[in-house]
Amino acid sequence: MTALAHHLVNLDYKAITEKLTKFISDYVGSSGADGVVIGLSGGVDSSVVATLCVKALTKDKVLGLIMPTAFTPHEDVRDAEWLASWLGIRYKLIRIDPIVEAYAGQLGQSPQDPAAKMAFANLRARVRMSVLYFYANMLNYLVAGTGDRSEILIGYFTKYGDGGVDFLPAAGLYKTQLRYLARSLGIPDRIAFKPSSPQLYPGHRAVDEIPVDYDVLDKVLYHLFDEGRSTREAAELAGVSHETADNIYGRYLRTRHKREMPATPPRD
Repeated sequence: MTALAHHLVNLDYKAITEKLTKFISDYVGSSGADGVVIGLSGGVDSSVVATLCVKALTKDKVLGLIMPTAFTPHEDVRDAEWLASWLGIRYKLIRIDPIVEAYAGQLGQSPQDPAAKMAFANLRARVRMSVLYFYANMLNYLVAGTGDRSEILIGYFTKYGDGGVDFLPAAGLYKTQLRYLARSLGIPDRIAFKPSSPQLYPGHRAVDEIPVDYDVLDKVLYHLFDEGRSTREAAELAGVSHETADNIYGRYLRTRHKREMPATPPRD
C-alpha cells in the first residue's frame, strides 16, 4: 500500500461512525419522520448506510427493499438478505422486471434494443427510486441515499434514480474509505470489498464505465478536490496518464447538473 493509499484509508472509523450516526439521528429527528427506507443491493454502499441507520435509529425504524431484476446476480440478493437478517430489520423483496416491462409496453420500446440500452438502465434506477418513495410516503419515512464521494464527484449515478434521495450519509467518504468503514462495522469482506457492479443491464460493472477502478480513481479525486491540485499534478502523483486525469475532471464538470437544483433564469 502506498503512502497516499494508507493516508486515504487510515482513518478513525470509530469516530466516523459516531459522527455519521449522530448526523442520521439528528436529520431524521428534525424532519419529523418515523424512520428510513433504503434500497439494499448487497454491495458495500447500501450495507454501510443500512448499518449506520440501525445504529442511529434502531432496527425497528429501518425498512430495507431488495429490488432485483432477472439478471441480478443471485449472490447479491443473498448478501442483501443476509445483511437485513444480520441487522434484524424488516425487508421486502420486490422484483422490478414487471414494472420495467409495463413501461416498455406502453412506450413501444424493447429493452433489448441497443439504442435504448442506457435509457432502460436509467429507467431501472428510477423505478427503484419510485418504489422507495412509495413506502417512504406510506410510512412517513425518509429515503436514505447510498452514494459515496467518489460516485458523487464524477456524477456516476442516475439523476432522479439512485440520486433521488432525502439524505446521503456516506457522501463524505470515498469508496475505498467506505470499504474499510464497512469492515470496522463488522460487515464481512465478501460485501465490503465486492467489486462495484450497479447491474442496471446484464453484466453491468462499474469498471466498464468509469476511467479507472476506485483504488486509483480515489487517489486522483483526493489530489484534485482535497488538495486542490491541477489535473497534471494529480495525474503524476496518482500514477495515471494526463488524459485519464482530464477525463475524471471532465466528468466532474459535465455532471454538475446532477449535484445542483434545476437551473432557473434570473428574476430581473
